[in-house]
Amino acid sequence: MRIAAFASLLALTVAAPALAEPAASIRFDFETGAATGKIMVALYDTAEAYSGGAPVRQAQVDVANGQTRADFGDLPAGDYAMKAFHDVNGNGRMDTNPFGMPTEPFAFSNNARGNMGPASWDRARFSVSGEVAQTVAIR
Repeated sequence: MRIAAFASLLALTVAAPALAEPAASIRFDFETGAATGKIMVALYDTAEAYSGGAPVRQAQVDVANGQTRADFGDLPAGDYAMKAFHDVNGNGRMDTNPFGMPTEPFAFSNNARGNMGPASWDRARFSVSGEVAQTVAIR
C-alpha cells in the first residue's frame, strides 16, 4: 500500500507543470537636456539584432508632455541592450550632419559610449531576471 501511494505521488509530481519563470521587466528613466519632442527607444535581445536587425520591443517617450520613462514588461529573462535618440524637433527621425554624425541627443543602456559609432553590444548589454531599472543620460 505504501508503494502504491508513493508511486501515485511520484506520478503527480512528474505530471505537474513546471513552475513558470517570473516575467522580467525593464525600466529606463531618461535624463534629457530639452523638454520638447519624443525619445525613440529600441530594445534588443541579441547582438545580431542590435547590430542592424529588428528590436524585440520599441517605445516612444513623450518628453513634450512631461514623460521621461520607458517601461518594458513581460519579457523573458536574458540579455538585453537599448538604443535611444531624442527627436527634439519632432520630425520622426534622427537628424545628422552632412557627414552622417547625429545632431540630436542619443544614448545606450548602461550609459555606454561608442568609439566613432554606436556603443557595442558588449558595452550596452545587461542581464535581466526580475525587475531592472536604469537611469540613462541622453546627450
